[in-house]
Amino acid sequence: MKVIEPATPEQYKQYYQLRYYTLRKPWDQPEGSERADDDEQAIHAMLVDDNNEAVGVCRLHLNTPEEGQLRFMGVRGDKQGQRLGDQLISYLEDRARQLGATFMTLQARENAVNFYRRNGYEVVEKTYLLFGSIQHYKMAKQL
Repeated sequence: MKVIEPATPEQYKQYYQLRYYTLRKPWDQPEGSERADDDEQAIHAMLVDDNNEAVGVCRLHLNTPEEGQLRFMGVRGDKQGQRLGDQLISYLEDRARQLGATFMTLQARENAVNFYRRNGYEVVEKTYLLFGSIQHYKMAKQL
C-alpha cells in the first residue's frame, strides 16, 4: 500500500468513485454529491494497493495559512479496520506542515470519532447533522 496524490484522469476517476461509494451512496445521495466547490484548491490523497486500485481517500484544504482541514476521508468497506486511514492522515498532516500549517481540524462522523482520537485529535464541539441523521463533531489537533 502507498499514498499517492491523484494526477491522471483515471486516478481521479477512482478517487471520486471511492469518495462517492463510501461517503454518499450509502445514504442514497446522487452521484456528484461527493464533489465540493473547493476541490480544485485542495490536496487530494489516495491510498492504493499493489494493483494501483484505490482503497482509501482523503483531502486537505488550508482554511488559513495555519489551519489545515481534512475532509472526505473514506476507506473501502472490505479494508476498514486495518489502520489504513492512519496512513492517509499521516501523509496529509505532513503535507500541511510543509505548507506551514500548525494545527488541523476536521468534521468527524460520530462513528469515526474514536478513529480520529487514536490519531491525536480531540473533540472541540458537537456540530451538525448530515442528511438529517449523521451527527458530526468538530475535532482538532496541534501539528
